[in-house]
Amino acid sequence: MIKAMKVLFASLTLAAIVALTGCAYGGVGVSADGHAVVARNDAFLFGLLRKVFVCQVSPTGLTACGSGESP
Repeated sequence: MIKAMKVLFASLTLAAIVALTGCAYGGVGVSADGHAVVARNDAFLFGLLRKVFVCQVSPTGLTACGSGESP
């Protein structure tokens, strides 16, 4: 019984650590004038590393990316 409780506690602790530090997602939106807004969000340090980039859309991909700009 004690071994099962230790395994349960260890798995819950690992799940909590992964949920708090490993959650990340991104999103892309395109404006009418040819700019793409790329957002990277994460839960590490309460979202301290969130970034938004504004890029030009070209036939070769995204170019001239800058952070903190308005499209």
